[in-house]
Amino acid sequence: MTDISLHTPYPASAVAAWDFRTDVAVVGFGAAGACAAIEAAETGARVMLFERGSGSGGASALSGGEIYIGGGTDAQRAAGFEDSSEALAAYLKAAGGPCADEAKCDLYARESLAHYEWLKAQGIPYRGNYLPGKHIEPTDDSTLIWSGSEAAAPFCDIAPPTPRGHVIRHMGWGGGRPLVDLLEARARALGVEVVTDARAVALVRDGERIVGLVVRIDNQNRFVRAERGVILCTGGFVMNEDMRRRYCPETLRLSSPIGDQDDGSGIEMGMGAGGDAIHMEQFFTTCPWTMPEPQACGVLVNRAGQRFINEDCYHGRVSRFAVDQLGERVFLLLDNAHFSQPLDLAGMGIAGTGDTWEEVEAELEMAPGTLSATMAFYNAHAREGADPLFGKRPPILTPLDQGPFVALEMHFRDSFFSFFTLGGLRTSVDGEVLDRAGEPVAGLFAAGRTTSGLPAWGHGYSSGMSLADCTYFGRRAGRRAAAG
Repeated sequence: MTDISLHTPYPASAVAAWDFRTDVAVVGFGAAGACAAIEAAETGARVMLFERGSGSGGASALSGGEIYIGGGTDAQRAAGFEDSSEALAAYLKAAGGPCADEAKCDLYARESLAHYEWLKAQGIPYRGNYLPGKHIEPTDDSTLIWSGSEAAAPFCDIAPPTPRGHVIRHMGWGGGRPLVDLLEARARALGVEVVTDARAVALVRDGERIVGLVVRIDNQNRFVRAERGVILCTGGFVMNEDMRRRYCPETLRLSSPIGDQDDGSGIEMGMGAGGDAIHMEQFFTTCPWTMPEPQACGVLVNRAGQRFINEDCYHGRVSRFAVDQLGERVFLLLDNAHFSQPLDLAGMGIAGTGDTWEEVEAELEMAPGTLSATMAFYNAHAREGADPLFGKRPPILTPLDQGPFVALEMHFRDSFFSFFTLGGLRTSVDGEVLDRAGEPVAGLFAAGRTTSGLPAWGHGYSSGMSLADCTYFGRRAGRRAAAG
């Protein structure tokens, strides 16, 4: 009896009988899987979607429902912002840093507006208004927000700043759940056959081609024949500690993973079939409760009392640079004019206070002349509207000179540093899983966090990039798989 394993495709010759037959088999019912299924079904292909849980969701349903869209949407134009596909592409490449897939950035930028219209056509509602200021998510049903580092250095010097976070019309936080619900309804309306409580445990290969998969249903292995292709949309590996230790050990410093059942199974199946996994060390993290104004006016320092980032950029970028610092904590410095008590959920406490920065420095047991020198330098230049070290910009750039002063501790294990992985299978712009030579693994496709896509670099992540990546490239994977 041939063993069934995530790491080695099961031979088709060993399958005694196929329990299911379809043209396209999609694994995972988050936004990526739903969009892949919708696009494949719209071509006329028979589509079956297998979900290990009892219903749709995935990490997409845990999100704010925000999608990174640009190029001049109706919401952008109504608010008086100009944008172009060229500016969007430039920002995406800068945000992707050394991990950017330029072909994906360019393609998404060119088709972003069309993708926005496609989303609306699936029933996704947008109010169309702009919400100014720095926000984690809208608490009302607003559409357009600043969701990244567009207005902060160095990004504002690379592409003209404009907000691009487009949030589903939904009151309060958590718009990801209604977003997935609407995509699910559309997929079912197109005739996609959904099988829940079905955990994928292996791919099936015939010669050099993936022709199906094995799913575990009611504690029995069932064999699925997929005539045209299998699409893996199973998420990342944030819930798999062994994989994190192997590929992304820095996340072991953090304790608040964001994911549903993101155990890396799709990545492992893809690798076992010959797929190349890339940027597996990359991850997103944030302690977002520090960043809404006015606390973004504060200064972050490491244990040596040194700044390390322009604090006016996206809260995830700030937090990712924080985790790069030595030790287990960093400090957010504020004066009396800008302090507000963080939410209890943040897990941030007051580590030091004083009527002068020298007194705060002493309470933090830092070497004399370190933090106090940092703040003297910062304040002197902030009064002139400049930050020569990191390029922080007014109006968030402001001197912190109105005592008393406070240092809030952000501890990587004890504070709320949520995180998820960004590395995954290497794919073409059409969702084909690629091997180490850059050649497609026949019959195998992937989308969403199972892949390394638009959000490939933790230091440049912007809210909405994951949903942009999984919805758009999920569609492309569905279309390409349906073509056979």
